Amino acid sequence: MKRFAIVALTLAAGMAAAVAAAGLSPWWCLAAVPLILLGLLGVVDLLQRRHSVLRNYPVLGHARFLMEGIRPELQQYFIERNFDGRPFDRDVRTIVYERAKGTDAEQPYGTERDVYQPGYEFLVPSMAPCPVPKTPPRVRIGGPDCSRPYDMALLNVSAMSFGSLSANAILALNGGAAAGGFAHDTGEGGLSEYHLRPGGDLVWEIGTGYFGCRTEDGAFDPAEFADKAAHEHVKCVSLKLSQGAKPGIGGVLPGAKVNSEIAKVRDVPQGRTVISPPYHRVFSTPRELVRFVARMRELSGGKPTGFKLCVGSRQQFLAVCKAMLAEGTAPDFIIVDGGEGGTGAAPLEFADHVGTPLTEGLLTVHNALVGAGLRDRIRIGASGKIATGTDLVKRLVQGADYGNAARAMMFAVGCIQAQRCHTNTCPTGVTTQDPRRARALDVRDKTPRVQRFQEATVASALQLMASMGVTDPADLRPHMLRRRIDPYTERSYAELYEWLGPGQLLADPPAAWAADWTAADPDRFTV
Repeated sequence: MKRFAIVALTLAAGMAAAVAAAGLSPWWCLAAVPLILLGLLGVVDLLQRRHSVLRNYPVLGHARFLMEGIRPELQQYFIERNFDGRPFDRDVRTIVYERAKGTDAEQPYGTERDVYQPGYEFLVPSMAPCPVPKTPPRVRIGGPDCSRPYDMALLNVSAMSFGSLSANAILALNGGAAAGGFAHDTGEGGLSEYHLRPGGDLVWEIGTGYFGCRTEDGAFDPAEFADKAAHEHVKCVSLKLSQGAKPGIGGVLPGAKVNSEIAKVRDVPQGRTVISPPYHRVFSTPRELVRFVARMRELSGGKPTGFKLCVGSRQQFLAVCKAMLAEGTAPDFIIVDGGEGGTGAAPLEFADHVGTPLTEGLLTVHNALVGAGLRDRIRIGASGKIATGTDLVKRLVQGADYGNAARAMMFAVGCIQAQRCHTNTCPTGVTTQDPRRARALDVRDKTPRVQRFQEATVASALQLMASMGVTDPADLRPHMLRRRIDPYTERSYAELYEWLGPGQLLADPPAAWAADWTAADPDRFTV
């Protein structure tokens, strides 16, 4: 209410100055005019629904948009002087904002990247481009043990929990998913009414805390799980093993965010900090993991079931592959979360130094499944800083079947990366449970932005693939993505990495994989 009071006081002061100008001295107009104008601008900011920052910070919020307006000129100033030895990259956040608002446009003057800088990657265009498909392809999720397969979009909303995000943010994300026909991962914070109300397709994520399907002592509750998994909007179920921002440790939701509503959704005490343990209680070996995923599929009535992880030990993942072969069952999908990803707060050491980056994680999982003869029944999702069509196509080349975006989706609903997510004081209402701040995020305005961003990004990916001579993502090949090694050398992904053939680990493991494959044990996670 403070912002309303300040605007009212500004108007009152302006009116008082106007009265003084009429009765005492015309010099009071110098105060009356700017105060009244500022007060009226504040009223407009409070009433408009397009900009969350202005609703929470009337008048002052315009300084941000002023800086946005001069940013290209500032960037060019530093580019011309080359202060840091390289040009600025285009702002990915700006790309997301423009696509979300439907104002995405082409840029003049070519690339701003140093194409001879080691690490620069580029897609290989074809001399015979294809027409862009009119209908985006979808990915069938569901192996031989799944009786209710789901057709996944190429780009979906990645895991972000209610509690970490506000109710309005969840409503906008799910509403956008419903309008655009793509999936929305709930995150591990439970299945709330805000996930269900707009009608979007859901991937219900279950973490180590088993929120929304847990007993009083924090164990997994199969009856509650089966009841909620049966909901018509729940299309898939995902078991979270680890996440890119902080693999190996659990999540934390500060007690200040745990109101009565969140406590009910998560089955936890109100006002108490919620800590997810770093490990699962329902399994302790690769074989038990595979069995539990199969049990979740059975409890859900045959819906696609899989797990998410940030890849660590290749040997441990191979142990899971051996367990799949031994048990004769497998997950329907695996989501690979990159070590560079993550939208929530995490210890800096974990965010910067723990977990395999998405590129290597995808290559590990894809090749392990191919080599074990399991790839044809398991789909792979990629999650980790996917924000553009280029990002998506690269991940498809690297072994993924579809992508999930978290940070970019937050940008689409108004996030400005204030990095105050864990303080409950988000200025745009995206990551707060403070109702006064959350109201700034207008669901009616942000819902179509989510839909437009996803649609434009998928369209961009399809256009890129068509320029490469490909209409079906399954036809993308490693030689179509190249990386600069040094100023004079570049190599394709087919040359940079080893790609296993179907069943190669079973028949004749290559030297680089043989030791890990031999040591992998389906009955224990070796260190």
